[in-house]
Amino acid sequence: MTLEEAKPVLAAIFTVSAAINTAISAFDLEIRSTAHQTQQSRVYALINTTSDPMMQLATTYSADEIAYVKRLLDAMFESNNTSRCEAMVVSSIEAVRLARTGANLNRRQSEGVPQSGTAQPLSMREAEGMLSRLVGEGWLERSRAGYYSLSPRALMELRGWLVETYNEEEDENGDTRQNHKIKTCFACKEIITVV
Repeated sequence: MTLEEAKPVLAAIFTVSAAINTAISAFDLEIRSTAHQTQQSRVYALINTTSDPMMQLATTYSADEIAYVKRLLDAMFESNNTSRCEAMVVSSIEAVRLARTGANLNRRQSEGVPQSGTAQPLSMREAEGMLSRLVGEGWLERSRAGYYSLSPRALMELRGWLVETYNEEEDENGDTRQNHKIKTCFACKEIITVV
């Protein structure tokens, strides 16, 4: 199919997508798309646009599993994403080691932000099962080299939270300081995790 032949098809897809988004916006849902960062494909997903207490209660993950996922994200975007090496991934071995809460205090605990309850560590087997589940449900991708990264779906759904959590605009003195761990493409405005 040539570009000229594809234009009407693409226009129809965008029209239908816009109509669906108008209809489902009342339910805080939206169809979003993003370019896959390592493959030449476009990914579409139905995204929850609000994170209210009711939606947080609707998860199928336990509090300990959610705490583990937050430690994974902290490792990806804080520990491994430095000015020397912008690696927004976590190795398989490191991901399993993060199952123990005492081994790695996550960012929110170290900054003194109160946690709701005390998260219990996952066993190594539970961590491996959780990683498989996250890959199976499309939240994470695992490379052939054994590294975990966020999937396009996760980047679309968690975009606002990632930027709010990991990008710092000013320090505690109120001085302007930009520390952008979450980077966006100047052209398409999408999050970049592969550099």
